[in-house]
Amino acid sequence: MADKQISLPAKLINGGIAGLIGVTCVFPIDLAKTRLQNQQNGQRMYSSMSDCLIKTIRSEGYFGMYRGAAVNLTLVTPEKAIKLAANDFFRHQLSKDGQKLTLPKEMLAGCGAGTCQVIVTTPMEMLKIQLQDAGRIAAQKKILAAQAQLSAQAGAPTSTEAPAVPRPTATQLTRDLLRSRGIAGLYKGLGATLLRDVPFSIVYFPLFANLDQLGRSASEEKSPFYVSFLAGCVAGSAAAVAVNPCDVVKTRLQSLQRGVNEDTYSGFLDCARKIWRHEGPSAFLKGAYCRALVIAPLFGIAQVVYFLGIAESFLQLLQEPQA
Repeated sequence: MADKQISLPAKLINGGIAGLIGVTCVFPIDLAKTRLQNQQNGQRMYSSMSDCLIKTIRSEGYFGMYRGAAVNLTLVTPEKAIKLAANDFFRHQLSKDGQKLTLPKEMLAGCGAGTCQVIVTTPMEMLKIQLQDAGRIAAQKKILAAQAQLSAQAGAPTSTEAPAVPRPTATQLTRDLLRSRGIAGLYKGLGATLLRDVPFSIVYFPLFANLDQLGRSASEEKSPFYVSFLAGCVAGSAAAVAVNPCDVVKTRLQSLQRGVNEDTYSGFLDCARKIWRHEGPSAFLKGAYCRALVIAPLFGIAQVVYFLGIAESFLQLLQEPQA
């Protein structure tokens, strides 16, 4: 059976709605993931996701968990819309005579979707990571200042305390990056983003399509609500964990501010080499369970909204008065 064709406006609206709902639900976990991935062994601020969230609430308040959320909420609509619409487009182009797509063609469609989405994903991630990690850098400086004060009281020589750096906003970051590096500044880490998102889509979309098909009877045009949700969750989690090493490297490369004694990197291979040498292979799985917890409901919600056809119903309502 050929994939059901849906109008492009409906695809874009469904993708946007799903992205807004999903990001609002899981953003605090994504913040914990970024901070866990960025901390290096010399300066471990957080021991786990729950420890990170508790410390964030204590030092920055409840809304501190949503630092950078405005960037995601603004750009997640075009990002999710491009990903879902591109996958549908490539699947339709690769299908012949209404026959079911073979696995290699499903993977090729996912590859095309992942490649298209980085146009929006890279600058979104670039800005989001700076905002999310600012709290970790500030907390680290506060701890070092407290240690210096204790050393001073004990009579030990101390270095001059660095002045507090105001936390940036997305607008300030964008302006500074464009002024200093041009449009390329917003696309720092583009290669790492491609190496994460293209394999993710290659794994996710075929896995989702096949899991969703398992829960659909021959007489049904769509799978039941819960099947689409569970298929999205399982496929999203599996794909997220599979590409987590690339996500760790991408996060490190896109972070402009470094903590005390933290490594700097010249590129993807240099970053991967230093992580392996200084932190061991397990460092490539930092934040993996956080990422799975973010991606599972995010893509579960996305597929449910997409396959329920919320946008189609909305567009139909708009057209009825004109009938």
